[in-house]
Amino acid sequence: MTKQECHNFSYCETILATAKAVALLFVTNYSMRAILQRVQEGRVTVEGKIVGEIGLGYVILLGVTHQDGMGEVKRLAEKTVHLRVFEDEQGKLNCSALDVGAEILVISQFTLFADAKKGRRPSFIRAAPPEIAEPLVAQFITCLSDLGIKKVASGIFGAHMLVHIENDGPVTIILDTDELDAKP
Repeated sequence: MTKQECHNFSYCETILATAKAVALLFVTNYSMRAILQRVQEGRVTVEGKIVGEIGLGYVILLGVTHQDGMGEVKRLAEKTVHLRVFEDEQGKLNCSALDVGAEILVISQFTLFADAKKGRRPSFIRAAPPEIAEPLVAQFITCLSDLGIKKVASGIFGAHMLVHIENDGPVTIILDTDELDAKP
Protein backbone atom coordinates (compact mmCIF):
# COMPACT_ATOMS: atom_id res chain seq x y z
CA MET A 1 0.00 0.00 0.00
CA THR A 2 1.40 3.38 -0.98
CA LYS A 3 1.54 6.38 1.33
CA GLN A 4 -1.29 8.05 -0.63
CA GLU A 5 -3.46 4.91 -0.46
CA CYS A 6 -2.77 4.66 3.28
CA HIS A 7 -3.76 8.31 3.79
CA ASN A 8 -6.95 7.84 1.76
CA PHE A 9 -7.74 4.66 3.72
CA SER A 10 -7.30 6.49 7.06
CA TYR A 11 -9.43 9.35 5.79
CA CYS A 12 -12.16 6.91 4.73
CA GLU A 13 -12.03 5.20 8.12
CA THR A 14 -12.44 8.59 9.84
CA ILE A 15 -15.41 9.51 7.63
CA LEU A 16 -17.01 6.12 8.27
CA ALA A 17 -16.52 6.40 12.05
CA THR A 18 -18.05 9.90 12.04
CA ALA A 19 -21.02 8.70 9.97
CA LYS A 20 -21.59 5.82 12.40
CA ALA A 21 -21.49 8.21 15.37
CA VAL A 22 -24.01 10.56 13.76
CA ALA A 23 -26.28 7.65 12.78
CA LEU A 24 -26.10 6.38 16.35
CA LEU A 25 -27.50 9.71 17.55
CA PHE A 26 -30.67 9.13 15.58
CA VAL A 27 -31.03 5.43 16.33
CA THR A 28 -30.19 5.47 20.02
CA ASN A 29 -32.66 7.19 22.28
CA TYR A 30 -30.78 9.39 24.74
CA SER A 31 -32.77 11.22 27.35
CA MET A 32 -32.54 14.24 29.60
CA ARG A 33 -30.44 13.30 32.60
CA ALA A 34 -30.29 14.70 36.12
CA ILE A 35 -28.00 13.87 39.00
CA LEU A 36 -29.87 14.85 42.17
CA GLN A 37 -27.72 15.30 45.24
CA ARG A 38 -29.48 15.89 48.53
CA VAL A 39 -27.56 18.64 50.29
CA GLN A 40 -27.41 20.62 53.52
CA GLU A 41 -26.24 23.52 51.36
CA GLY A 42 -24.94 24.26 47.90
CA ARG A 43 -23.59 27.21 45.99
CA VAL A 44 -22.06 28.07 42.66
CA THR A 45 -19.50 30.76 41.93
CA VAL A 46 -18.47 32.32 38.64
CA GLU A 47 -15.35 34.50 38.49
CA GLY A 48 -15.19 34.55 42.30
CA LYS A 49 -18.81 35.73 42.78
CA ILE A 50 -21.60 33.58 44.22
CA VAL A 51 -24.31 33.44 41.54
CA GLY A 52 -26.55 30.81 43.16
CA GLU A 53 -26.91 29.51 46.69
CA ILE A 54 -29.31 27.23 48.59
CA GLY A 55 -29.80 25.62 51.98
CA LEU A 56 -31.41 22.19 52.52
CA GLY A 57 -32.49 20.65 49.23
CA TYR A 58 -30.99 19.41 45.97
CA VAL A 59 -28.07 20.37 43.83
CA ILE A 60 -29.05 19.08 40.39
CA LEU A 61 -26.54 18.52 37.60
CA LEU A 62 -28.68 18.61 34.45
CA GLY A 63 -27.77 17.25 31.02
CA VAL A 64 -29.80 17.82 27.85
CA THR A 65 -29.67 15.89 24.56
CA HIS A 66 -30.65 16.72 20.98
CA GLN A 67 -33.92 14.84 21.34
CA ASP A 68 -35.22 16.56 24.47
CA GLY A 69 -38.19 18.89 24.59
CA MET A 70 -40.84 20.21 26.96
CA GLY A 71 -42.23 16.73 27.59
CA GLU A 72 -38.93 15.62 29.11
CA VAL A 73 -38.60 18.87 31.07
CA LYS A 74 -42.04 18.45 32.66
CA ARG A 75 -41.61 14.74 33.49
CA LEU A 76 -38.22 15.34 35.07
CA ALA A 77 -39.41 18.35 37.08
CA GLU A 78 -42.47 16.42 38.34
CA LYS A 79 -40.35 13.46 39.38
CA THR A 80 -37.81 15.74 41.06
CA VAL A 81 -40.25 17.61 43.30
CA HIS A 82 -42.22 14.49 44.30
CA LEU A 83 -39.32 12.05 44.79
CA ARG A 84 -39.30 10.99 48.45
CA VAL A 85 -35.66 11.08 49.53
CA PHE A 86 -35.88 13.37 52.55
CA GLU A 87 -36.24 11.88 56.03
CA ASP A 88 -39.45 11.90 58.06
CA GLU A 89 -39.62 11.96 61.88
CA GLN A 90 -38.66 8.26 62.02
CA GLY A 91 -35.60 8.77 59.82
CA LYS A 92 -37.16 7.03 56.80
CA LEU A 93 -36.94 8.48 53.29
CA ASN A 94 -40.63 9.36 53.06
CA CYS A 95 -40.67 13.10 52.33
CA SER A 96 -40.45 14.96 49.04
CA ALA A 97 -38.78 18.28 48.29
CA LEU A 98 -42.22 19.89 48.54
CA ASP A 99 -42.88 18.26 51.94
CA VAL A 100 -39.72 19.67 53.52
CA GLY A 101 -39.61 23.05 51.77
CA ALA A 102 -36.41 22.10 49.95
CA GLU A 103 -34.48 24.56 47.81
CA ILE A 104 -32.93 23.56 44.48
CA LEU A 105 -29.73 24.65 42.72
CA VAL A 106 -29.63 23.67 39.03
CA ILE A 107 -26.31 23.40 37.20
CA SER A 108 -26.33 22.73 33.45
CA GLN A 109 -23.74 20.06 32.69
CA PHE A 110 -23.25 18.77 29.15
CA THR A 111 -20.49 16.43 30.38
CA LEU A 112 -23.18 14.06 31.73
CA PHE A 113 -23.35 12.76 28.16
CA ALA A 114 -19.63 12.11 27.76
CA ASP A 115 -18.78 9.04 25.70
CA ALA A 116 -15.37 7.70 26.72
CA LYS A 117 -15.59 4.31 24.99
CA LYS A 118 -12.79 5.09 22.56
CA GLY A 119 -9.55 6.93 22.95
CA ARG A 120 -8.56 9.19 25.81
CA ARG A 121 -10.64 12.26 25.07
CA PRO A 122 -14.39 11.89 25.65
CA SER A 123 -16.85 12.82 22.95
CA PHE A 124 -19.78 15.06 23.83
CA ILE A 125 -21.71 14.56 20.58
CA ARG A 126 -24.77 13.27 22.49
CA ALA A 127 -25.14 16.54 24.43
CA ALA A 128 -27.43 19.16 22.93
CA PRO A 129 -25.83 22.31 21.53
CA PRO A 130 -26.36 25.50 23.57
CA GLU A 131 -29.17 26.79 21.37
CA ILE A 132 -31.22 23.70 22.30
CA ALA A 133 -29.98 23.10 25.85
CA GLU A 134 -30.10 26.61 27.33
CA PRO A 135 -33.86 27.22 26.83
CA LEU A 136 -34.68 23.73 28.13
CA VAL A 137 -32.59 24.27 31.27
CA ALA A 138 -34.41 27.59 31.80
CA GLN A 139 -37.77 25.83 31.34
CA PHE A 140 -36.76 23.14 33.85
CA ILE A 141 -36.00 25.86 36.41
CA THR A 142 -39.36 27.53 35.69
CA CYS A 143 -41.20 24.20 36.03
CA LEU A 144 -39.62 23.56 39.44
CA SER A 145 -40.89 26.96 40.63
CA ASP A 146 -44.31 26.41 39.07
CA LEU A 147 -44.58 23.07 40.90
CA GLY A 148 -44.09 24.76 44.27
CA ILE A 149 -40.36 24.95 44.98
CA LYS A 150 -39.98 28.31 46.73
CA LYS A 151 -36.29 28.91 45.94
CA VAL A 152 -34.67 27.73 42.73
CA ALA A 153 -31.17 29.00 41.99
CA SER A 154 -28.86 28.26 39.10
CA GLY A 155 -25.42 28.72 37.69
CA ILE A 156 -24.69 30.66 34.52
CA PHE A 157 -25.17 28.62 31.37
CA GLY A 158 -21.89 28.01 29.54
CA ALA A 159 -19.73 29.67 32.21
CA HIS A 160 -16.82 28.05 34.03
CA MET A 161 -18.35 27.37 37.45
CA LEU A 162 -17.12 26.22 40.82
CA VAL A 163 -19.84 24.22 42.55
CA HIS A 164 -19.86 23.62 46.30
CA ILE A 165 -21.96 20.60 47.24
CA GLU A 166 -22.40 19.57 50.86
CA ASN A 167 -23.95 16.19 50.12
CA ASP A 168 -26.28 14.98 52.87
CA GLY A 169 -26.41 11.25 53.54
CA PRO A 170 -24.93 10.97 51.01
CA VAL A 171 -28.02 10.66 48.87
CA THR A 172 -27.37 10.84 45.11
CA ILE A 173 -30.02 9.81 42.58
CA ILE A 174 -29.63 9.53 38.80
CA LEU A 175 -32.77 10.23 36.77
CA ASP A 176 -33.07 9.65 33.01
CA THR A 177 -36.37 10.65 31.41
CA ASP A 178 -36.44 7.49 29.28
CA GLU A 179 -36.44 5.40 32.42
CA LEU A 180 -39.16 7.38 34.21
CA ASP A 181 -41.91 5.88 32.06
CA ALA A 182 -40.31 2.47 31.51
CA LYS A 183 -42.18 -0.54 32.79
CA PRO A 184 -40.15 -3.27 34.53
